[in-house]
Amino acid sequence: MSANAREDILATAKLVAQAHGYAGLNFRDLAEQVGIKAASIYYYFPSKAELATAVAKRYWEDAAAYLESLLQNSPKPLDALRRYPETFRWALENDNRICLCSSMSAQFDDLPDVVKTEVQAFTDVNVAWLRKTLVAAKVANPKQAEKRARAIYSGIVGAQLMARGRADIALYDSLIDSYRAVGLLPA
Repeated sequence: MSANAREDILATAKLVAQAHGYAGLNFRDLAEQVGIKAASIYYYFPSKAELATAVAKRYWEDAAAYLESLLQNSPKPLDALRRYPETFRWALENDNRICLCSSMSAQFDDLPDVVKTEVQAFTDVNVAWLRKTLVAAKVANPKQAEKRARAIYSGIVGAQLMARGRADIALYDSLIDSYRAVGLLPA
């Protein structure tokens, strides 16, 4: 087994979950895609719940790191806010997938509690980053920022879902433009 087998499993499972959610995580199919035996997956992840937990945790951790780098590497917080929708657009660009946590949230009732916790952490990370960045950009005051952050996050996730349902990334772009036009997102 290669030294990178665990990482290959996680990367493949992420793509599967973005397209098919928690229900799509099938060890036999994953093993075939990775090029290993299904039993090898059990070596790293003894259960589907442990695999999904690891995938969702890695997903929100990567998102948190990216959002912080976006903020740090942007000339102004407002520039980082303007670029935020790109982070959800990328999944659509990757074979019409959606955010892994959105995909899993659609199957929330079927998720083990440990997976639910990691999926919810993704939302929490995004809303916290938006809240902080809205205040830093002077787009919202601290009292308004939480509500606006939730509205932005919900709007973008909804736009991504609508675009995926039509396999139309231009729809996503149009919705983001409309959010800017009505003032939900900074223009």
